[in-house]
Amino acid sequence: MSRVELIMPKMGESIMEATILNWVKQVGDTVEEEETVLEIATDKVNSEVPSPVSGKILEILFQEDETVPIGKVIAIIGTEAGADEPLPSPSVAEKKAQPQEVEPEEKSAAAPSPAKPSPAVSTAIAEGNQGGDVEVSRTGSDGRFYSPLVRNIAQAEDISMSELEQVPGTGQAGRVTKRDILNYIETRKTSQPATANGNGQPAPMAKKPEAPAPQVRSQSGQDEIVEMDRMRRLIADHMVRSKHTSPHVTSFVEVDVTNIVNWRNKVKAEFAKKYGEKITFTPIFMEAVAKAIRDFPMINVSVEDSKIIVKKNINIGMATALPTGNLIVPVIKNADQLNLRGLTTAVNDLAGRARENKLQPDEIQGGTFTLTNVGTFGNVMGTPIINQPQVAILAVGAIRKKPAVVETEYGDLIAVRQMMFLSMSYDHRVVDGFLGGSFLRRVGDYLEQFDHKQTI
Repeated sequence: MSRVELIMPKMGESIMEATILNWVKQVGDTVEEEETVLEIATDKVNSEVPSPVSGKILEILFQEDETVPIGKVIAIIGTEAGADEPLPSPSVAEKKAQPQEVEPEEKSAAAPSPAKPSPAVSTAIAEGNQGGDVEVSRTGSDGRFYSPLVRNIAQAEDISMSELEQVPGTGQAGRVTKRDILNYIETRKTSQPATANGNGQPAPMAKKPEAPAPQVRSQSGQDEIVEMDRMRRLIADHMVRSKHTSPHVTSFVEVDVTNIVNWRNKVKAEFAKKYGEKITFTPIFMEAVAKAIRDFPMINVSVEDSKIIVKKNINIGMATALPTGNLIVPVIKNADQLNLRGLTTAVNDLAGRARENKLQPDEIQGGTFTLTNVGTFGNVMGTPIINQPQVAILAVGAIRKKPAVVETEYGDLIAVRQMMFLSMSYDHRVVDGFLGGSFLRRVGDYLEQFDHKQTI
């Protein structure tokens, strides 16, 4: 019987590990090729891992809730043909290079620097295969695995290597998972720093008590304590980090979208009959945003240290509410290259699959600007939080009939118009009031100048 290794697959350029949610198959179960073996979750999205071959599950090497680096063997599948020796999974196998030791920059000027050196976590690094393990060690210690995600969080929170080594790990071989480092940061914020021991190193942190079970009653019997689910914890962390990173400023404009409302009411039945799908206001808003970004490219940037990275592609994310009440932001790539029909198809497809939890990891990455529709909830405006590492996010409010002044050749008149507020939060480190306000006004201008005579 041949033994085929099932590998934790690479889910995207920035994803270096995944958490096992559920083993669909157990040891001894038979599995068909392309049949789902387990469900995994990354920081971005949940996915299913199929079997590369037909056979029987011989071994499961990691348990549920364990976080596993990409490229690791997670299970062994036995097949009928071939020699009795492990074979790489044909669906995810990658050629592995031998690890090479690289001395830290401060110890050897000739040694190559890491791609993104971390001042808070400065260590010796052994680099293995692409997307594989990154082993972090310190002179005088045995070393312990720290994923790029954990190291990035430590860097952002100014956690030194010596302090990181004191964090209790619940992963394999005592490794620190994302949950471990986030729990440690929460404890760190609400307690005094650990006292240094005689060797000048911080005293080991006591293990954080296990969180209470979900939906337990408080001591008074009146309140209910509900444990955050995984996605809600990630959202909470992302929002706090965004506010910590970017000084937010929010600007507002009010726009007359009467022509848009009348045009959509006129064509929506024909559009659905012709293309088999509904046309909403979202693709119309996206079209205006993409045009305005072309006019103001410095709104389509990100910040890295003291550098501004100007994005050449216009990739617009759209915040989508899930049935659970959480949010996810699928991304329409190169939105400026799509016409209204193409944008409608992309919006409907991504929104539908987002609600069914069928998005691929790459479909929620690479956004350069985000659009959120708070009008869906009946809100007239909002002050959205920037989706890092972007520098701006636009919220569109509810469309309401209001009396408004209309300029005509016979003078100003008061008429009932369809009005809507736009609100945009932007990163005041790199987007000043002139740029932010001008961009927002340009989006409003494009909406008001919408060609209501166009055909579908």
